[in-house]
Order: sequence, then structure tokens, then C-alpha cells
Amino acid sequence: MSSTYTDQMPVHHKTRQIANPLRRNIAIIAHVDHGKTTLVDALLRQSGAFRAIRHAVAERVMDNTDLERERGITILAKNTAVHYKDLLINIVDTPGHADFGGEVERTLSMVDGVMLLVDASEGPLPQTRFVLRKALERGLPPIVVLNKIDRADARPQEVLNEVYDLFIDLDATEEQIEFPVLYTNAREGVASVDTESRGENLQPLFEAIVDHVPPPRGNPEAPLQILVANLDSSDYLGRIAIGRIFNGTVNLNDPVAVLKLGGATQQTKITKLFAFDGLKRIEVQRAMAGDIVCLAGIEDITIGETIASVEEPVAIPPIAVDEPTVSMIFGVNTSPMAGRDGQYVTSRNLRERLTKELLGNVSLRVEDTDSPEQMKVIGRGELQLSILIEMMRREGHELQVSRPEIVTKEIDGVKMEPVEDLVIDVPEEFQGVVIAQAGTRRGVPTKMVNHGSGRVRLEFRIPARGLIGFRSQFLTDTKGTGIMNHIFAGWEPWHGTIGSRTTGALVADRAGTATPFAIWNLQERGEILIEPQTPVYEGMIIGENSRQRDMDVNVTKEKKQTNMRASTADEAIRIIPPRLLSLEQSIEFINDDELVEVTPKNIRLRKKILAANQRPRPD
Repeated sequence: MSSTYTDQMPVHHKTRQIANPLRRNIAIIAHVDHGKTTLVDALLRQSGAFRAIRHAVAERVMDNTDLERERGITILAKNTAVHYKDLLINIVDTPGHADFGGEVERTLSMVDGVMLLVDASEGPLPQTRFVLRKALERGLPPIVVLNKIDRADARPQEVLNEVYDLFIDLDATEEQIEFPVLYTNAREGVASVDTESRGENLQPLFEAIVDHVPPPRGNPEAPLQILVANLDSSDYLGRIAIGRIFNGTVNLNDPVAVLKLGGATQQTKITKLFAFDGLKRIEVQRAMAGDIVCLAGIEDITIGETIASVEEPVAIPPIAVDEPTVSMIFGVNTSPMAGRDGQYVTSRNLRERLTKELLGNVSLRVEDTDSPEQMKVIGRGELQLSILIEMMRREGHELQVSRPEIVTKEIDGVKMEPVEDLVIDVPEEFQGVVIAQAGTRRGVPTKMVNHGSGRVRLEFRIPARGLIGFRSQFLTDTKGTGIMNHIFAGWEPWHGTIGSRTTGALVADRAGTATPFAIWNLQERGEILIEPQTPVYEGMIIGENSRQRDMDVNVTKEKKQTNMRASTADEAIRIIPPRLLSLEQSIEFINDDELVEVTPKNIRLRKKILAANQRPRPD
């Protein structure tokens, strides 16, 4: 069930007639945490969309999953619509992270213009570059918005110059470079066309969208063509296809033909038709070219397929998606504690959940392995896969996952691997240690910028496998003050070996419960990763050894009671707080002979081979 990869996206043709002058379709592009979702909130509020909702509205209303709210990032592309005067503006909130690029590419197929949102202090960052490149390739006209203009360290003029440099670097056309610029404070909901005036509301932004985003093009009289760009599901209506009507008109109960990715044609009927209005979906009887709609009644439809007229079915070229670069093995949990927390623990549950994920995630691939209990999942990056694991965990799944591996390919007999552009922002005192760490992972410095604010921006070209495990090391080295971002840059010949974790593991040699006394005795051997009273089993990793080799230890040992008095009897047991690893940190920490056991309540590290006497001994 792999996605279809094409080298080119269908671009907008300016020769086609205007389908609906009262529509505007726009996507928002921004880096993680530059205020994109907050700005959508303000647009909804000022267009009156929230007035129809009686109850209090949460902040960042577009981030509607727990994971998105916790992390402050957009993972799934979402649609909303606002009214401005006589116009309906469809707004699509795109993810800012390259690992969710599959969402981005689908989004851009639905819109006629993009709003590039940039932090007035940080400037354009790598993920912005990634999505903007996709938008410019499609010939979409941009509007540039410099947000957080109220920041003390805002530098709007320099950031605007950086944006111009970015456009030139991405081979933007002359029309695309002549973009309008607005200065906003999304939290307060104000926008202005210059830095001198503060602005009273977002009207200048609404006006810019109306003036600079072209109305959708297409022919309402032509045969129907709808490209499915997103999926949703309902307990009552089944699968719901979300897409844009490129040509033609669709009515409720119309017979349609679904042109499948494999080339087959399936005939069906539209049982429900919805349009977006604010945060709601409203039922409509009819929709025409230029509208973004939801259609129910089509079984087994997937992203990239075309819904066409029965008489003249013509397919739209499928959505182009960059190839995935990172793979992990997802397997059934085989630890002695399997089945204690999870509701879904079998290989059938695992396969069903991954198959369901494939329907809505075009940038993911799943392949079978030699074992029926394990599946190879290939995605865009470590973050995308760890988010998937976290979602499965919260749904009640139990599984075990391997260390991420890089996907390689051969071109003209040469082994090629993916490389990334890495951008790091750190205080000046840490630049030496960061450059050294990147160097050990085959990173080559390409640029260094010092704005004179006490922080330095470093840029590297680094193999993707050099980034596995780098984030946690980087945060430790910079004492949590560093910011790192990376973006897929292309394929290069194999860069040579890169060392993995240099330390060994402290491995429990028996089942039981970890005691404070045993942990106290083991502290000098290395860093402990579990708390006292944690249940353990043989082969479970309980700490990081300070030396290179693994060490089997007894973490369940109790202090023996005796009636002999000793001078050390009153010595207090002082335990250093353990380093409790998150899911991402656990995935980065493990070596090739180790696994992460993921259950709804626990994340444990373990050896692939649990029995100590069966594990191969290092020479």
C-alpha cells in the first residue's frame, strides 16, 4: 500500500477561467512555534466565527489533538473557513515540521496562494524553507507576514532581507518576489503595513488576502474533477473525503466515478456533501469548481485519488511526496511484562492500526519482514515515527520498536544516503562543543552567523543517520539553551561509519523490584534510568554504564538485616534522582541490540535477547 511518488506536482495554469470570484483558498506556512495557529485563532475571532459557538473557545483551536496541544506543534493539516465581506476564505493550517511533509504536499494541492508567517526575531528557519519551496514550485503567490513584532529582540528589516534572500535562493519568479509584507502581533490580533503604526485589527491582512490571492480557477461547466487531499471518518457516515473541486459541479446524490491509484474505476454515489464554515461543517446541496468540500458515501477511498464524472472520468495527477528516509521495526511486545497495560497487544491489532494510518498518511510506508510479528515502518523522520508511536500508545496499543535506521539506495552502483541541512542556534559559549559534536557525526560546517545578541547560528550539512541520538546529546551539551532544526537536503555518497552510543548499559540480571539500597550501590557504576520500586525483569536496561561494555547487575538486592552493630548502620542512603527518558530520548538512546518497549503506562528499555547467558559477549 505504498504511496505514489511523482517527480512533479500539477501546477496552476493561469489560462483557465475563474471558477468563483467570491472564494479565496490560502494555506499558512510557518516554522514550528512562529504563531501560525494563534493567528488562525485571531482570524476566526475577528470574522465572527466564534460568535456562533456559545461555550468558551480554547486557545489554539486548530490544534485539536492532545499531542498537538502538549507539544505546541501542528501535526495534521486542517481546514477552516472565515467570512470577510462577501467572500469566503478557506484557510488550511499546514504543519511546520518537515517530518509531516506529506501533510504539507496535500495541503498545497487545495489552495491558490500561501501566507508565509515568519518570527520577526528568529527569521526564516529550515522548515519554512521546506514548505515554501514546495509552494513556489507550484507557482502559488505568497503574502509575507512578520509576526511577534512586539518582541524586544524583533529585527523586522533584517528578517525581511533574509526572506528576500530565501526567495532568491529558491528561484522564485519575479511576480512571486514582489510580495506584500504585513507586520502582525497574532496574540493581540493586530496587523499593519509598516513598522511605524501598530494597527487596530487584522483588516489589512484580510485585504491583502483578497487582493493578492487569486480566486480559484476552473470550469464549473466541465466534467467533474475532485482531488482527494485529506481523509476524515465519522461513526455515522464512515469515511469522509476532503478535497478541492478543480472542475465541474457536484450535487447531493450524484453518481460519481472514483479513479483509483492503481488505475481501476469504481462507481458510487455522494450521500452527504459538506462545506467549511468557521470551525463547523455545514451540509450543502451543491458545490462547484473552486470549493473545498467533504464528501461521504465513498468506501475505501484514499488520498491522491480523483472523484470524477461517470460520463467523462479524467484523473488528476497524484500528489507528489518526497521519499521517506528513516525506518524502524514495529513488533509485538514480547517482554515478560507484556499484556499488563495494553488493550491491543496482538500482531493483528498492530497490522490493522498501521494499515489505518496508511490511509491518511501519504508519506508513510509499511513493509512486511521475515517475522509475522514484526513490520518495517518507513517514514520521513524520527519525529514523525515517534509521534505515531505516541498516538498508538495513547490508544491502548502495546509494541516494541527498534533503533531507527536510514534508508539507503544505489545510484549508478554507488551507495547513497540521505543528508540533511542542520541549523543550530546556541549561546556563544557552547559553539565549540556543538561544532565538535557535529564533526564526530560527519557534519560539515557550511555557514556561521553572529547577530551580536550573544547567540550564534551555525549551519551544517550532515548525514541523516548522524542526527539519530544527536538531539538529547545536544540539549545536554548546551544545558537546554540550544535550538536545532534540520531539513532533508538530498542524497549523497555514503559518508563512512558514524559511532553510536559509546557507553554500555546496566542490565538487570533477574526479575523483581528495584530497591533503593541496590540503586545506591550502583550509582557509582553509571547513571540510573529507573526509580526505586520499579518492577524489572532479566534483560531490562536500568541504567547507562560509565564504561563501554554492558554490565549485568542485581538491582533488586536488599540490605540484609543483622543483629550485629556496625559503624555504618546509621549511614543514610542518598539516591541521585534518575534520568527518566521520554519516548524520543529512549528511541535515540538505544543501540542496535536493544529495543524500546512501549505500553500505555510505561516506556522501558530492554535488550533484544533477554537471557544474559544467550547474549553474545563483546571481544
